[in-house]
Amino acid sequence: MTSQARRIGVPVVEELEIRAPRRRVSRRRYIVRRMVAVAAALLVVGGAVWAVTTIVGGDGEAVVSGSAPDTTPVDPTADTAPGTPAAPETAPGTVPATVAATVDAATTTTVAGPVAPTAQSPAKVLVVGDSDAGTFGPYLKQIVDGTGVAETTVDYKVSSGLARPDFFDWPAHLGEELPAADPDIVVVTFGGNDGQGLSTSAGENPQEWNDPVGKQETWTAEYSRRVGEMMDLLAADGRTVIWVGIPNDDNPEVTARMKVQDDAVRAALATHPDVQFVDTWARFSSGNGGWAEYVIDPRDGQGKDVRADDGFHLNQNGAEILALDIAEVVKSDLRTRGATI
Repeated sequence: MTSQARRIGVPVVEELEIRAPRRRVSRRRYIVRRMVAVAAALLVVGGAVWAVTTIVGGDGEAVVSGSAPDTTPVDPTADTAPGTPAAPETAPGTVPATVAATVDAATTTTVAGPVAPTAQSPAKVLVVGDSDAGTFGPYLKQIVDGTGVAETTVDYKVSSGLARPDFFDWPAHLGEELPAADPDIVVVTFGGNDGQGLSTSAGENPQEWNDPVGKQETWTAEYSRRVGEMMDLLAADGRTVIWVGIPNDDNPEVTARMKVQDDAVRAALATHPDVQFVDTWARFSSGNGGWAEYVIDPRDGQGKDVRADDGFHLNQNGAEILALDIAEVVKSDLRTRGATI
């Protein structure tokens, strides 16, 4: 074995002692023997590589079954070194399977991130809630869909909320609707219908939930729990949740109930920092925080009547002003998602 073969790590094969009389070797036969020796060395190297691959495995993990590499001395006159498997036949121009496996193992798959909203792939916006959602929802849809990168659906139920699931069960309804609608952004509001005694879905009305003012501590704890569960439901699967608050009322007694409800929502928000909040109470209050009938319309800078005749709900002017506020939050989220608007 040559010194070069020793340097590349080929096992040294001890030469057999030949006791026959020495004779002069022709140059042609000498060259043939050298070529055979080189071929044998290459076969040994190939066998070692194959053995390592077999033991380690194509993906770098150890193989459970198998045997140690064959250490039988190589016969230079043999066609194949002992213990060396026959190389698989490969069609001309085809990458050998071992090479392909190595390339596959070294190739990393790039996972695409969220697709930016575009006209071809618009973001889905879902507006849900009571009659207030039905009031500002249409104008909000007009604004949001006008960006060209979103499509809005409005789903509301008059006189509904989270207080009376025996009348309309929003968690059950949305549990069915959300998978089908598959929204990216959800705008939700539950208004003045919830400032009352709370019931279970079976219609039970425990005394400790009976009055938001008289039973404020227990009422607040239960209503805040329901709000938090709704936030969790809506925010699942990475959705953006925009919670729209309630306004005050011109009747002090109604405002007192609405204040407890508004505080309960804010308590749930404190434990759900990713939920965005539109402060309707502040938007439609006077400078000293009291009830306001007129509010400046940002579209033209004019003061306009924003209340319905009941003193609580918003009229068309008020609903459109509120929709403008909500739309700014929606558009900000669309930009965060990569939309150009």
